[in-house]
Amino acid sequence: MAKDTKDSDGYKVVSDNRQARFRYEVLETYEAGIELKGTEVKSIREGKASIRDGYALIRDEEAWLLNVNISPHQTTSQYFNHDPLRTRRLLLHKQEIRKLIGKVDQQGLTLVPLKMYLKRGRVKVSIGLCRGKKLFDKREDIKRRDDQRQIARAMKNY
Repeated sequence: MAKDTKDSDGYKVVSDNRQARFRYEVLETYEAGIELKGTEVKSIREGKASIRDGYALIRDEEAWLLNVNISPHQTTSQYFNHDPLRTRRLLLHKQEIRKLIGKVDQQGLTLVPLKMYLKRGRVKVSIGLCRGKKLFDKREDIKRRDDQRQIARAMKNY
């Protein structure tokens, strides 16, 4: 889980998928709302959401978020609580969905949730249109990160 951050604009990061930027090359990002139940919103406000294994699909001209874990709310009875791994609908404009359909089907790209956050009291998800990285791309990223760390250390000690 990511560290909770809150700005004056009412922007609070609930969950961050840091592994996605390592596994995928992010080409474009989209902001989408999510269709949620009341107990899911309560759990998200408490920071009990994980988007690490999640992905998005487009079926019947609707976008769906799958495999995102939102833990059940603790003070709500078991009868009224939600299923933690249920499929949730993403709220996007029709032209955005049509654009994504073309890119996902023709170019073989993937939709991956990058970040879940609260924006002015509403739950939003940042969805990335991604292409999978090869092993050598991942090695290059690791090498670049290590080089940047070494440069920063040298500058600090100098």
